[in-house]
Amino acid sequence: MMRRVAIIIVLLIAVGIGPSIARAQFSDPGEPSNEAERAFVGQHADQWSQLTPEQRQRVLQNYRRWQGMSPEERGAAQRNFNEFRRLPPPERQRALEALRRWRNLPEARRQELRQAYGRFRALPPEQRDQIMRRYQRFEQLPPQQRQRVLNNYRRWQQMTPDQRREFRRRWRQNNGGPRRRW
Repeated sequence: MMRRVAIIIVLLIAVGIGPSIARAQFSDPGEPSNEAERAFVGQHADQWSQLTPEQRQRVLQNYRRWQGMSPEERGAAQRNFNEFRRLPPPERQRALEALRRWRNLPEARRQELRQAYGRFRALPPEQRDQIMRRYQRFEQLPPQQRQRVLNNYRRWQQMTPDQRREFRRRWRQNNGGPRRRW
């Protein structure tokens, strides 16, 4: 189930970060600027009249993004949306919360995450599966134990390569051999 949520989140993010779409400058982004947009609004006049200016702007932004997508991108977005709608409500909420957090990240951090995801996707399937299994095991830990793992990871990241080697040497010495991979 966690893998499914992770996949949905990644797919939602992928739709949001697809190729940038060149747009003309609009005098009022909350008002239709061409015939196609006016026709779209006209087809949904009742709903349109009930929207706030911010909601109208958002609807038009989404419409413009949709119009700028290739048929393949539209198909992928539609499949992602359909899969999202099939999720149980709690999973759907988690996916929406993750998307909200993504959108609130600074662009530099989003770029780092996109690059990390690219490196992940380039891994052999067995290695990706191993990473997903480890993550699932981590998620199943009690909160205190998860926090302890995160704290240890932060300490490990701050160690120099020499300190890490020394730690491994001592660990093997105290535990009788190489550490078991989980």
